[in-house]
Amino acid sequence: MEARSKPIEVWFSMIEEGQIKLPRFQRHEAWRPAQIAGLFENILQVPSLPLGVLLVLEVGDREIFLSRSIVGAPQLNVKPSMQLLDGQQRMTALWRSLTDNYEDLKVFVRLRMPIADTVTDDERDDNEPQSMIEIEKRWERKGIRQPIWADDYVACIERGLAPISIFRPGSAGEISFKSWRDELRAGGAYSDDIGDLAGELRKRVLTYTLPFLSLPVGTTRETALDVFINMNTSASPLKDYDIVVAQVEEGVGESLHDMVQNLLQSAPAAKDYGRIEDIILSVGALLLDKAPLKKTYLEDDFGAGLASVWSKVVAGMERGIQFLSDEALFNEKTLPSDVAVYLTCALWAIAADLTLDQEGNARSLIRKVLWRACFTDRYGKTSATRAYADFRLLRATIEGAGDGSPCELFNEALFPLPNIDEMKIAGWPGRKDRLPRAILATSLRRKAQDFADGSPISRSNVSARELDHLYSCGFLNVDRDDPLANRAINCALITSLTNRNKSAAPPSSYVSDRARAANLGEDTVRWRLATHLIPYAELVGDNYQAFLDARARLVERDMKALCEGTEPTT
Repeated sequence: MEARSKPIEVWFSMIEEGQIKLPRFQRHEAWRPAQIAGLFENILQVPSLPLGVLLVLEVGDREIFLSRSIVGAPQLNVKPSMQLLDGQQRMTALWRSLTDNYEDLKVFVRLRMPIADTVTDDERDDNEPQSMIEIEKRWERKGIRQPIWADDYVACIERGLAPISIFRPGSAGEISFKSWRDELRAGGAYSDDIGDLAGELRKRVLTYTLPFLSLPVGTTRETALDVFINMNTSASPLKDYDIVVAQVEEGVGESLHDMVQNLLQSAPAAKDYGRIEDIILSVGALLLDKAPLKKTYLEDDFGAGLASVWSKVVAGMERGIQFLSDEALFNEKTLPSDVAVYLTCALWAIAADLTLDQEGNARSLIRKVLWRACFTDRYGKTSATRAYADFRLLRATIEGAGDGSPCELFNEALFPLPNIDEMKIAGWPGRKDRLPRAILATSLRRKAQDFADGSPISRSNVSARELDHLYSCGFLNVDRDDPLANRAINCALITSLTNRNKSAAPPSSYVSDRARAANLGEDTVRWRLATHLIPYAELVGDNYQAFLDARARLVERDMKALCEGTEPTT
């Protein structure tokens, strides 16, 4: 990596000639007016202050990233000699301000105090910083750009201001500076002091140097991105998705952002399972017969490939998200495994057009995949490559083209289901741990009616429910963070109304109180508890260890059925 510097005048010449551009994955400008003003304050004060180091990638015979011009710059169809990896906001602010390219604001430099200013030098506080930069908002009224004075050089100088665009580098800037000076003379508003100060400030802008680090020709995509991410100071670091956005827009002329918004119209709940962008990339990669890895997303043709299978991605997301809901996996907070989401959606993309028995067989297979993904540690390590290997075999099975090769996800010897003892000590499902959340999801699978109002769990009401200790910490006489109480088997997802005022009461007492307050008979209470896989007799028996044993057996029974792809019975 080489460190160099160039004056603003040279940077502008490169922008005008299309020799420096942005990689298309760069997000668009985001600076606020105060940040733009601060940039020029640093340049114009004496001595000038640094703006930070830019990062560029030298371009050889071929661009490793698709490029786009800086906003407002000439849209030239030429290959750049450099791509600006880091420093977009600074360079864009310089370019747009000095070329007067902003639609909603205009940047001015203060050359003197306004004529109307009645504060004398004696009255002015010398310690009060005098800003050299002012920014005016622009708007239209009846087709006329406001404020009108902002486009009148004489009216501006009466306010002590000159547009910073008169400091633009190059021949266009020289013409602008001369025009400004001539108009002030014609309006009787010019003075040598104003002209000398403006000339000095313009020189300061033109010669101000911006240091940069350059990555040489031959730098790989992965290396360039790693350096970019490590140096980038943005609050929103670059994601793989940003690369693909640019690829899709360049390759097929469509906006991936618009495509995703259309998808969310038909599958709005998709956003409840984490970053929808990550889900889409993973599903798309699998459908393209590729592993859902960063290396895949950085391939030149991945964006075009994603666009080519987009209709399948949409179909898979629609069917897959609904299937997850049907299986009582409602959102990210109840999700045991991220892989379960994209693998399920990718498999439904293959099965989306099946009907009758074929669809039924596919549904059973996908249920088996989903729940084994939740209950085994198959996807605990190298999850992307393992999911890809399994998907290829599962896809062939659904399409009727399988050769009988076993899917490792179903290998009981390598990836066994948890036993009762493991389930009894599994932790609290509020933490992002696979087994506790798999146990919770299984306990919701029978529609988990609320203890108080009897409403079944659903996507629409899951956010109103809370994780509750069936045997409270107070009753067990332990702290809130004690592992003895914080177990998935001791947890139920119920409404806040039910989850109140239990204190140290034994389960038999609060269950009885709840039934009495709601005018419920024992059979109704027993039934509602059963929909959570909660054994009534062992709960009200006030024996914690007996309760853990009994409920773990109920969860195990349903787990085994689901992991075979069947509906639990009884």
